[in-house]
Amino acid sequence: MDNYQVDRQEGIATVTLSRGKVNALDEALVVSLAELFDALGKDPDVRAVLLTGRGAFFSFGFDVPGFLPYSRQAFLNYLERFTGLYRQLFTLPKPLVAAINGHAVAGGFMLATACDERLMVSGKARISLNEITFGASLLAGSLVMLRSWVGGRVAQRIAYDGAMYSAEQAAGMGLVDAVVDPADLLERALDRARALGSRDARAFAGIKALLRQPLAREMARLEPESNAAFTEVWYSEATRAQLRKIEIRG
Repeated sequence: MDNYQVDRQEGIATVTLSRGKVNALDEALVVSLAELFDALGKDPDVRAVLLTGRGAFFSFGFDVPGFLPYSRQAFLNYLERFTGLYRQLFTLPKPLVAAINGHAVAGGFMLATACDERLMVSGKARISLNEITFGASLLAGSLVMLRSWVGGRVAQRIAYDGAMYSAEQAAGMGLVDAVVDPADLLERALDRARALGSRDARAFAGIKALLRQPLAREMARLEPESNAAFTEVWYSEATRAQLRKIEIRG
């Protein structure tokens, strides 16, 4: 619970990531989030979920220094947990809104794209699927989700460039749904969660399943091979040299 907080008000569960200064994802947090979202998905009193972060980051993505000591098999096991988590979010039978309070990078980008809608703060915050910039590959499901939002050509540009996009740039590509003043982010996101959560719960769940399950099945089919390929690149000498340069403070 120290790495995230949950606040429940009027049928909306707000999940706030709060792991250090950058909300980096380690294995324990991924396991905890999977258990949490399983419970929220089954809770009849929760009509919608809002996912956000504390501080200047929505999430930095993987806690890279923490994973450097992992064996290949241990890291592959983690990838299976992480890809399982974003598929779980992507298919959550309730509305899931991302309030992107700050930088959403790499694995943090993937969690955001697993949500039904994304609202992002204006200003210095950036969103990026930047694995290519430090010599890492991508996970199959991350691209399936991304293509579903922005289409193939834009998804390719985002994946190949690894660029850091402002909220306004992301909105122009269809990556985020709204650009919001930081002071208004949570209330605007809660408004969207309330609006989506006001729909008939069974009807919403059924429609979302029709939209998401075919994609989720594709993700699950592709990811064993994708996770293995990601691991091979992660453990290559060139990529390990890049990974060792990454520091996470706080």
